[in-house]
Amino acid sequence: MINQLNKQLQSFIEYLKIEKHYSTHTFEQYRHDIEEFYVFMKEQGLESLEDVNYFDARLFLTKLHDKGLVRASMSRKVSSLRSFYRYLNKEKYFLDNPFSFVNLPKKEQRLPKFFYEEEIQALLEACSGDSLLDIRNKGIFELLYGTGIRVSECSNLQLKDVDFSLSTILVKGKGNKERYVPFGSFAHDALEEYITKSRPLLMKEQIHSTLFVNHRGGALTQRGIRSILNKMIEKASLTGKIHPHMLRHTFATHLLNNGADLRTVQELLGHSQLSSTQVYTHVSKDHLRKTYLAHHPRA
Repeated sequence: MINQLNKQLQSFIEYLKIEKHYSTHTFEQYRHDIEEFYVFMKEQGLESLEDVNYFDARLFLTKLHDKGLVRASMSRKVSSLRSFYRYLNKEKYFLDNPFSFVNLPKKEQRLPKFFYEEEIQALLEACSGDSLLDIRNKGIFELLYGTGIRVSECSNLQLKDVDFSLSTILVKGKGNKERYVPFGSFAHDALEEYITKSRPLLMKEQIHSTLFVNHRGGALTQRGIRSILNKMIEKASLTGKIHPHMLRHTFATHLLNNGADLRTVQELLGHSQLSSTQVYTHVSKDHLRKTYLAHHPRA
């Protein structure tokens, strides 16, 4: 039983890596969810995946709820198992998918947080300065806010991915999908100053082509970028914590508030589904409503 289950799981992980081009973080998350289900199967005396029926799948969902898992985590686990069974069905292991008719719990609708333009200005002032790290930090901030790219995409950028003649960057997104993203004059100037003045001195004796580097000259990691941004918000005396996705949310929200169409924003963000982008229209409406209530005399 155990050997067969492990063989099926490993086959699925290889499929996610090789054919779907999922990141290590993503397929390890799938692995964790499925292994958790294997523990449940052992507790229930289920020896193979073929023995699992709809009622077992519902019981698994109930046990997740009893553990106090939030809806988003429960949804992800059920989605992982549904995909696993779908893969096994495609590979002709068996036909039934007990998770096909399990209703995923509805996700809590939360509007993404974003910065107002005054807050963006305060953050820009917080990273102004003439030191090598100040110049680098301004380049990172201007690029994240000016393009809406993910922090993982930012940390993976190479020098060759920046085209100053066209003011675009070549971004590798989820699933290794590539897209060109334009950047404006502020990001252009900040990046040019960083590459010509700051990066060569930060590099010291290291040789590599990663765009953003740390104070020792090595490639700057996602964690490093988060740390830089958190120090910025402390310096700007803004309440709360900054995270890279807030700049992505701000990028999309400010575009929509200023008249950009949804399809263009979808393409710039690299969303495969328009529904992923539509959440920002709610943010935009919320912003308009708050502005109306704050300023109209008869609101």
